[in-house]
This record gives sequence, C-alpha cells and structure tokens, in this order.
Amino acid sequence: MDLDGREVIRGLWDEHVHVVQAALAAVRVPLGGTESAAETLARMAPALAGATDDEPVVGLGFQDGLWPDAPTLAAIDAVAGERTVVLISHDVHAVWLSSAAARRFGAEPGEDGLLREGPAFAVSRETSVLEQRRVGPAVAALLAAASARGVTGIVDFEMAWSRDAWRERMSGEWAGPRIEAAVYPPDLARAEASGLATGDDVEGTGGLLRVGPLKTLIDGALNTRTAYCVDPYPDGSHGLLTVPRDELGALLARARAARLVPAVHAIGDAAVTAALDGFEAAGIGGRMEHAQLVADGDLPRFAALGVTASVQPAHLLDDREVAAEHWAGRTARAYPLRSLLDAGATLAFGSDAPVAPLDPLLAMRAAVDRAQPGEDPWHPEQRIGLDEALRAATRGRAEPRAGDPADLVVLDAPVDRLEEGSVAMTLVAGRFTHRR
Repeated sequence: MDLDGREVIRGLWDEHVHVVQAALAAVRVPLGGTESAAETLARMAPALAGATDDEPVVGLGFQDGLWPDAPTLAAIDAVAGERTVVLISHDVHAVWLSSAAARRFGAEPGEDGLLREGPAFAVSRETSVLEQRRVGPAVAALLAAASARGVTGIVDFEMAWSRDAWRERMSGEWAGPRIEAAVYPPDLARAEASGLATGDDVEGTGGLLRVGPLKTLIDGALNTRTAYCVDPYPDGSHGLLTVPRDELGALLARARAARLVPAVHAIGDAAVTAALDGFEAAGIGGRMEHAQLVADGDLPRFAALGVTASVQPAHLLDDREVAAEHWAGRTARAYPLRSLLDAGATLAFGSDAPVAPLDPLLAMRAAVDRAQPGEDPWHPEQRIGLDEALRAATRGRAEPRAGDPADLVVLDAPVDRLEEGSVAMTLVAGRFTHRR
C-alpha cells in the first residue's frame, strides 16, 4: 500500500484494562470532577428520576479524597429512597451504597455508606451481572474505540474468569485487538488444571487470545487511602496490606510452578517493598502493577529481580492534588518513571481503564509532559523521552521489522506530535481493525 509518507509503528498495547468495567463506564453516570458529596448526589438526580426499582442506578468516578463533606448513608438514602444505587469511586477501590443496594447485595456498610477493597470489588462484580444485557454492545464499542487509537493488544484484568467470555466473543469474524486474559487467585486451581501457562494460545481463537498473568492485589489505592505506605496519611492510618507476606510468597511460588507470570498490584511504598521481597523470596520475576510510590532503595531492585513496572502514567494527571494532600513531602517519589528507567527497570504502559481512558497516546503524553495542556509539569525531573514512552507502549520496540506479527499502526501525523485522532489505520495480524 502507498501510505503517502505516513509513519508506521508497531501496534500499541494497553497492559492493564478491566474490560467489562471500562465498557460499562460509558453507560453509567459520570461522577468525575464532582467536588463534594452533595454535588455527587445531585448529579445522580436525572438518572434516579427515570429509574425502576429493579435495575441498579450506577455512578462511576467520584473522588472523595479532597471533599469538604463526607459521604454518609443517610445522604445517599435521602436521594435513593428504595432504589438500588451504587456509586463506584474513581479508583474502583470503594463503593458508596444506598441501604436498598446494601440489602440487595448482602453488604454491611457503615454510617458513611462506604465499602472498601474486597467487599467493594464484590459489589462491583454483582452490579455488572445485573447490567449484563449492556455488556456485549458496550465491550464492542470500547474495543472499536481502542482500535481507532492504535491499540492492537490488551491485558484484561477483569476480576472474573474471563477466558470463556473472550472465546465466545472471538467465535465469529474478530476485528479487534489481541487479548491476554488474566487469572485471579480464586481461579488459580482452574488455571492449573487447564495446563495453560502465561502466553499460551487459547484454542479456537486463531492465536488472538492468550493466557495472561496471575494477578493479586496486596494493597489498596491512593484516593481511598488504602494504599499501604511507610508514612501515615493525615488521619494517622498507613493503608492496608491485604495479603500477608507469607501468603504472597506461597502464591508466587505456586505461580512459578504453574508457569504463570505473577502480576502484583502494589501502589504504596510499603506495598512495593513487600511485593519485591516476595518476588525475591520466591525466586521469580514478573510484573508489578502501578508502583505509584517507590522508596529510593527499591528502584534498582526492579531490574535486579526481573520485575517489569507496569505503570499508568495518565493517573498522575488526576492524582497530583490528592497526592499532595495525602502523600505530603513524598511526591518526588510518586510515579517515578525517570528514576525507574535510570535504575534499569523496564516500563510497560497501561490505563487501568475505567480509571483512565483506554488510550496509549494519552499515557505517552502524560509520561512525556507530566501535565495536562496548559499546566506546569508535576515533578518535571521524572519526565521521560518520547522514544522511551513509545517502547513502554509497544512492548519494547516501536519500529516494525520483517518477521514481526503484522500488528501495525499508521499515523497521519508524525509520531513526535502524539495528536488525538492521528491514527489512520490499525492492523492486527494483518487485518484491518480500524481504517479511516
């Protein structure tokens, strides 16, 4: 094909997506940018006005870390009445429930109406089941939009056994990205019984569906104040270590035996240290998801232990004010992309969608600029170069070579501009998934 001087790069990967949650975000009430509990509930009013008693009313994206007022069960009940109302936080590590929702899901929130971590994830999963009729069209729309942004591969960290769902989606003429479907500890025995290791093809999908990593979460998140940190939050807490160290070590050893690459969620600096200690004790490399706050002494351990830093640069665009409040005096170590690279670590870029948009171009811009357009860079000493960002978004190499799988992106604008809408064509295994 004559591309009239356009630039061609290898296909872009989003290394961390919760596909169903990200897809459903488009049909839930958007709560990003609300500045108080009262404003958040007011934004739910139009959806509540037309709701039935049977279907849940779901909002997504509230950030209460800087609110002047606190969530309460009484406040949400005042607008929800007997309707099932579920508000999911921006970082998806907390949910704010009405009493009717709590009864429906068998949950027991406190006077604030909040659930955090494991109980919150359980409610989110049950809510998705109730929205099941929307999932198919929403996933198709999400993947079409991803292809238009040059995405040729996704690591799906949906908190469920998703391999069968993906095989069904790919049973027809597939025109989407490659998928690597992760495994969570509750399904580890099932994965072991299948005999499939990370990277193995799943039968009947033409090599487009592969087994992903084994994912475990050992702490929470910044905005929920559950990321496990050495220094305390303003309220005196240190967050949560949700998997004991000996349990983590046993899980990583089991992953090694099953040939599953471990992917350990660790956000706070104390959790990052615990995860690296676990990798070292088990004698296995792998991935660390997020690594948002890292102690200086832990930086060289990533390369030494063979642990890839699977990071989400676009999060820093939303987190800078919350981090300044809750990680005061430590933000020079937050999202330390330059420091990780200088210490020899390998970076892999993702979005954690729905937390940030499924958009590798946005992730790269955030890593290079560390700011929204018109803003001053946040800790500019941690910026990285465009070539480094491209490698992190293309699994180590942006330039296509003969013999590569034909997962390619054709750009209208030069790659150094990273413009929105600059993707002219996307090919996966030599087939167009997007063509303008």
